[in-house]
Amino acid sequence: MLAAEAVRLVAIELLRPSDIPEGGNFPTLAGSRVFDSRGPTLTEIDQERKYTPVLSVYTQKSSADAAGAASGFDDTEATVSLLVMAELAVITREGGTDYVDAMTAGTDVEARLVLAALVAQVRRRLEFSAAGAPWRKLVKQVLRVDEETHAVPEFGLRWQRIFCTFNLAIGDDDFDMRRPGLPEPLGSVSAALPDGSYAKQKLAELAACFAAENPDQLTTIHGVTAGPGDTSLETGQDDLIP
Repeated sequence: MLAAEAVRLVAIELLRPSDIPEGGNFPTLAGSRVFDSRGPTLTEIDQERKYTPVLSVYTQKSSADAAGAASGFDDTEATVSLLVMAELAVITREGGTDYVDAMTAGTDVEARLVLAALVAQVRRRLEFSAAGAPWRKLVKQVLRVDEETHAVPEFGLRWQRIFCTFNLAIGDDDFDMRRPGLPEPLGSVSAALPDGSYAKQKLAELAACFAAENPDQLTTIHGVTAGPGDTSLETGQDDLIP
């Protein structure tokens, strides 16, 4: 579902605006470290700091269900689960190998507040800010927001990582087969995004996958209807007026 992918891409553009230079005033504590469908690499961690706030954004699940038993084939109710993983990342060494992981909880009481602030900044930017209008054009309603701390309590393990899942009602893809490119409302949202932005670039790549389709036009409707007494009546005529 393209609408679900657009929700993620627009969220990334809002959390990491393309018109803000490196080191500029980004809308969250993660700064420019907002990643599309992946976590940070070793080179993306600031080793001079105790930890590095990071956001990773994923499309977790999407679906389109019929609006009702008597609804038409294009009358659907679409939903998407957007996962924003917020973490305080550090470089960990195990078995002689370095890798990126979230900071373990319990070693810094204030770190939890920093992590909570990071998640709150994400919600504020997407759900409430004026800048979040393009995202809210795609999202009909925020059905539920779940925040789950990464932990394995039976082993006493906790990390400074929160899985924030937005369960969203969105508009389904609305294709106009006569026109190439993205369906609505993606087309309008893509056009409104800043030129050169990550989201606009990716949506343009998607748009190139959809060519216009011009099916043969139906010129005649003609049929026979059975009547009383084994009679039959012709119905329809060439100008499509029954």
